[in-house]
Formats: sequence, structure tokens, C-alpha cells
Amino acid sequence: MSSRDTSNPAAKSPEEWLEKVAPEKIRGTFKLFLGYAPGVGKTYNMLSEAIRRHQRGEDLVIGVVETHGRPRTAELAEQLEKVPRRQIEYKGVLFEEMDLDGILARRPQIVLIDELAHSNIEGSKHRKRYEDVLDVLAANIDVLATMNVQHIESVAPTVQSVTGIQIRETVPDWMVQRADEIVMADLTPEALQTRMRRGDIYGVDRAEKALANFFRRGNLIALREMALQRVTRAVDRTLDDYVKRKQLSGNWTIAERVAVCISANPESRDLIARGARMAEAMQGELHVLHVDTGREETEKRQRSLQANLQFAENVGATIVRLKGKSVPEATAEYVAQNRITQAIFGRSAVKGWRKYLYYRALQQFMTAAPHVDLHVVTQEAK
Repeated sequence: MSSRDTSNPAAKSPEEWLEKVAPEKIRGTFKLFLGYAPGVGKTYNMLSEAIRRHQRGEDLVIGVVETHGRPRTAELAEQLEKVPRRQIEYKGVLFEEMDLDGILARRPQIVLIDELAHSNIEGSKHRKRYEDVLDVLAANIDVLATMNVQHIESVAPTVQSVTGIQIRETVPDWMVQRADEIVMADLTPEALQTRMRRGDIYGVDRAEKALANFFRRGNLIALREMALQRVTRAVDRTLDDYVKRKQLSGNWTIAERVAVCISANPESRDLIARGARMAEAMQGELHVLHVDTGREETEKRQRSLQANLQFAENVGATIVRLKGKSVPEATAEYVAQNRITQAIFGRSAVKGWRKYLYYRALQQFMTAAPHVDLHVVTQEAK
């Protein structure tokens, strides 16, 4: 029997070409289903996707899924293979935990891991479930996981102050940022409250107490807003990575981003206020930039600069301190790298040589950042 000549490009099969061209996958893909409260459908959505992928022939197992007694969720879970949970004795009581070693030995393509913020019982390999997920991903196994926004470490203190409910289990922000894809399981607060009253989330006997506490409409609105903001940032971060990887032009953008370039001039406060109004009207981001050129500043101007930056912080701006000998060059570089769409500069009512230098600096900026909309605001000379 003759063997195929793989040294000849024309003799290679499509599969061999794909193996050559496609980059080798070295770790699992992490997809996170994020919710803002129990009952919005995180686990249900995760299971629904898993069933669709299983029907397409993908090798998929349940590592751990908590149904919380919800019949529709339990029905979906019954359609998928499960890795039996591991029993651990702690203080004379048997507890069940996800069997990490069993999952790694089974080596499926995809594993479902519910409730990412869960703390494992003492005696487990890792203290937290998200650490188990890291081991699964390192074994080149894809993970579908769920969690609620209140369990993100940086969000938990705000949720606690808004709802009055102590958040005991958290996941570090870097773990959430590591997700390759974040899907929000969304439901309006009114629809979620209706589900609660019907007993779809907890038993009817617990519903009224929950509605009077964590599930109050104001709490749900605030939590939903936090989750939406988190997903928006994740989407924008993904777009940033794509733009940088593909080396696309600076005008390849979706969200409006307003940058205000300020100095120690007290009039910069008006520029910041104008930028804040513009960003709010456009539902965009506000960046306030100051370029340190190395020039010595008087104590009075230093205090004025600090006051300007404090005002910028008060209106919710992202404060950016740049270093460079040329203000237009340093500003243009930041604007291009961060896909700023609107730039605001102040112009003092100067004449003669200083006026020429100012317009020359503007020309330098426009040449280096041609895709940004430039706004020049006249200020009193100081």
C-alpha cells in the first residue's frame, strides 16, 4: 500500500491544512453566565446551551449544578451526563462537593460548573470553586460557569451598602476578567418579582420575606445596573483587544469617549464641566488628561492643578497623568490608543508669538489624531 506524500502541498488533505494553519489550543475557554440576582435564569441558560452543544455532538458533562428545587432547571440537568460528586466528612457530617479529580480523569471537551463563588468544604483540594475552574481550564477543558454580580470582589461592598445584605463569598475581579465570554442572564425587576411571587425561585412561604428584603425593586434595579455595567466593560475590553490585534484604525469605535486636556489654569474646571456634560449627553466615558512636561510649577499652580483633578474625580472622570516633552504628541498618542472620539482643549485669548505656538500645537495634534472630533474652547488668559 502506498503512503500519502505529505511533503507535497498539493497532496495534503483539508484536515491536514487545518492542523497546520489553526493555532494550537493550550487552555480551555471560559464562558461566564452572569446574573444580578437569584432566579434570573443563569443556570437555566447555561444548561440550555449545553444541551444544544451536546446535540451537536460535543462531549459535555456536568461538574456541579445547583437546581435549588426548581423543576424546569432539574429537567434540563437530567438530560446531561454528570460526574458524581465527591463526599467529604467534616465535623462528623458528610458534605458533597464537585469532584475535580473525577472531571480531570474524565477529560470532557466541556464541563458545567455552577456558582463560581462557592467556598469548598475544608478538606477539598482548593478553598474556592473558582480555583477548581482554573485547574480545569489549565487541563485544556472548556468551562461554562455561573455567578451573580454581587459576588465580584470589587462590587460586593457597594451591594452590601445598597441592600444591607452581607456578601460572604466573593470571586476576585481578575478571575471575571479572565472570562473569554460573558453572557448576562437578564430579566426585568418586575418580571423577577412576579417569578418570586409564583414560587418559581423559592417556596411561596419564603417569597414575601424575600420581596421585602433583598428582592425589593430598588435593590433589583441597582443590581441590574451593576451587572449591565460589568458586561458593557467586558464587551468594550473585547473590542479593544480586537482592534489592537487587528491593528485597526483609531476611528474603529462604538462608544463615545470624551477627553479633556487640562493644565494648572483655574479655567480648566470649566473645560471639565463641559466635557462631563458632553459625555453624559452622549452616554459616553469622560477622560481628563494632564501632561507633565517636566517644567517647574509654582506652589499656587500646583494647588490649582490638584483642585482641577479633584473636580474631575468628583464628576466621575478617569484621571490620566501623562509624561512627555510635547503636550500635543503625548495627548494624541493617548487619544489614538484609547479610541477617544471627542477631544476638548482650552485656548487662552493670547496674541502674537504665543498664538502662533498654540495653533501649531493644535495642528500637530490633529495630524497625529485625525479621527477625533476636536473642540477648542476660548478661555481668559491667566
